[in-house]
Amino acid sequence: MQDAYDVVIIGGAMTGSSAAFWLTRNPDFTGRVLVVERDPTYAWAATTHTNSCIRLQYGSEVNVRISRFAGDFIHQFKEYMQDDAAPDIVLQNFGYLYLADTPAFLDVLRDNAQMQRALGAETQILTPDEIAALFPFYNLDGILGGSFNTKDEGYFDGGTMFDWLRIKARAQGATFLTDTVTAISADNRITLASGRTISAGHIINAAGTRGAEVAAMAGLHIPIEARRRFTFIAEAARPLPVDLPLTIDPVGVHMRSDGRYYMIGCPPDLDVAVDPDDFTMDHAIWEDHVWPTIAARIPAFEELRLINTWVGHYDYNTLDQNAIIGPHPERRNFLFANGFTGHGLQQAPAVGRALSELVIYGATRTLDLGALGYERIASGTPLRERAII
Repeated sequence: MQDAYDVVIIGGAMTGSSAAFWLTRNPDFTGRVLVVERDPTYAWAATTHTNSCIRLQYGSEVNVRISRFAGDFIHQFKEYMQDDAAPDIVLQNFGYLYLADTPAFLDVLRDNAQMQRALGAETQILTPDEIAALFPFYNLDGILGGSFNTKDEGYFDGGTMFDWLRIKARAQGATFLTDTVTAISADNRITLASGRTISAGHIINAAGTRGAEVAAMAGLHIPIEARRRFTFIAEAARPLPVDLPLTIDPVGVHMRSDGRYYMIGCPPDLDVAVDPDDFTMDHAIWEDHVWPTIAARIPAFEELRLINTWVGHYDYNTLDQNAIIGPHPERRNFLFANGFTGHGLQQAPAVGRALSELVIYGATRTLDLGALGYERIASGTPLRERAII
């Protein structure tokens, strides 16, 4: 441990570890990196409770480009780790299927698909008959069409990726410290719960659902709050004949294959801010809302056995449900990596690389993430993402 570090990263989960990995991997960076993480077990981190999915079907170009890089990172994981011992990360491309029940939303999907294809996705707009031909188990009453893509869309082993980002960051020289940040001064001196004070050249706020709390310590504001998301694992008495793509039903429930089981997710009936330590499950929502919804869409799901449930958190950006990436305009050595609103795991490879470039070069060099900068927060100008799950 030192009393001063060139970069202090607050939060050591997926995004923080990715930033530490990219910083220490770059030969142009010769400084010291400290990652401060309050819980080294990550038992309650959003990273641990994620559904670990990736998609290209976003409504804004910057998010599509971020996921394009994530796909490349997964496919070439060994090369990026620069380590023959690194495992292959498998991406199960069962795809995403957005279902539209209104002409307006179908038009949104059409516009999105055109943009996505221009950026390398293979998104198709399907009629109800085409959906039925691919997946005859759906009840498509009221559905006018959908968008479907299987290129770099599906499930990947985010847990293994996270482990290796941490392993390599440490091996490359980053220090990981178990402690809690309690104060940040105007000159970037960080006070820890242990009583230690650390001077930081740059601070990266990667504190997840506590991101707004960390920003406030520095006298800054970001519109981030913790919101619960429920996940259910169920076994079907009559398994479907093919993999179930991650299907986004118009009523707000989504479901996908999960090995021999099925994973289903939804927000609470009342989707409001909660304490970052609040992981209370609404046990009634399965019987009252989720199961009836998915059984209506897939009649075979009338016979399901619930295997497991858990609660995760979104670090929810109330302005526009998009990430906030990069420096504060009046405090350039304080960088945000907050507000991912459920897509942080898949965005972490590109975001960590961008943060490292901002620290080292003062600007991004590989992928321009300026559209996700803090300036839109300060002006209250949202970057609308029309494909939030």
